Amino acid sequence: MTITTTPSEVRPGRRVRRTALLLLLTLPGLAWAAVRLLGWEQGPLVQLVAFTPYAAMWSFVPLLAALLSRKWLVATVAALATVMFAAAVLPRALPDRDQGPATGVPVTVMTINMFIGAADPAAVVRLVRENDVAILAVQEFTPESAAGLQAAGIDALLPHHALADEIGTTGSGLYSRFPMTGQASRRGDGGGLQDGNLQAYATIQPPGAGPIFVESAHPLAPYALRAEDAWRADLASMPRPDQGGVPKLLLGDFNSTLDHQPLRDLIGHGYRDAADATGKGLIGTWGPYDGLPIPSVTLDHVLADKRIGVRDVSVHGVSGSDHRAVVATVTLPPAS
Repeated sequence: MTITTTPSEVRPGRRVRRTALLLLLTLPGLAWAAVRLLGWEQGPLVQLVAFTPYAAMWSFVPLLAALLSRKWLVATVAALATVMFAAAVLPRALPDRDQGPATGVPVTVMTINMFIGAADPAAVVRLVRENDVAILAVQEFTPESAAGLQAAGIDALLPHHALADEIGTTGSGLYSRFPMTGQASRRGDGGGLQDGNLQAYATIQPPGAGPIFVESAHPLAPYALRAEDAWRADLASMPRPDQGGVPKLLLGDFNSTLDHQPLRDLIGHGYRDAADATGKGLIGTWGPYDGLPIPSVTLDHVLADKRIGVRDVSVHGVSGSDHRAVVATVTLPPAS
C-alpha cells in the first residue's frame, strides 16, 4: 500500500491562512486610498491622512507579495489600492503643464514657521539674501523673533513690514522689499479652545507689476479631535481669488497637506500650489518633531492665484525650527 501526503505548501489550511494574511495587509491600504480620494477624513483620520505618501509606498508591498504568491484576486485588490494612491500622490512629483503665465514680473517669495521664535534669525536672513527673496512670510512669530530678525539685518533687505508678533505660537508677519498698503492682521477663532492664530496681510506693489494681496497663512492645527472644527473653519475662511480684485498669494504653514480635502477645496477656488505645480510637492517641510520618529510631511505651502505664474520652488532647513523654509519664484501680472 502506498501512502501519499499533500506537500505542506499546498495544504488547503495553509493556503487560506496565507490568503487571509495578504488580505489583512491589503484591505487597510484600499480603505485608506478610498478615504483620501473621497475626502472622507474625519476625527483621528485627519492626522493620519497627512502620511498618505508613505501609505502609497507601502501599497507596493502587499501587491508584490500577492503577485509572488499567485494570489490573483488579492493582487487585483492590491493593484487597485496602488492605482488609487498613485492617482492621489504621483502628480505632486511631476511638473504641471500649466504653471500659469510665463511672462510678467518675476518675484521670489519665502515662508518659514519660526517655531515659537526658536528659529535662528541669522539663518532666515541668510536665506533671504542668498535667494534674492522679495517677500517673506513668518509664522509662530514672537517679539523675540522680530528683534532677532532686525538685529540680523532684515530691514536692509526687506524694509516694509506688516507685523503681528505675539508671545507663543499665534503671531505672524510679512516683510517686503516693495511698498505695502493696508497692513493688518486677522485672527482665527480657535474654536473656543485657544486664541486663534494671527495672520498678517497687506497689499504689496512690486515695480512693473500690478498690486498683489499677500497673507501669512497659519490655520489652527488639528492637534486634537476637539480642534478639527476650528481647523476646517480656518481653512474655509482663507481669502479666495477674486477675478475682479487684485491677485492673491497665501504663504505659510497651513497645518494641512495636499491629502486634506479642506486644503484641496481652498486651492480649487482659484489657486495653484507652487510646489505641486513644479513637481516638488512631495518634499517634506515639517518633522521629525522634537526628536520623535515622525516622518516628514508637507504642511508649508505657497498658494498662488492662477493669474500668477509659478516658475520654481526649493525647500531649505532652518536651524532652530521644526519646519523648513519654502522659497518660490512666481511671475506677477505686469501693470496694465
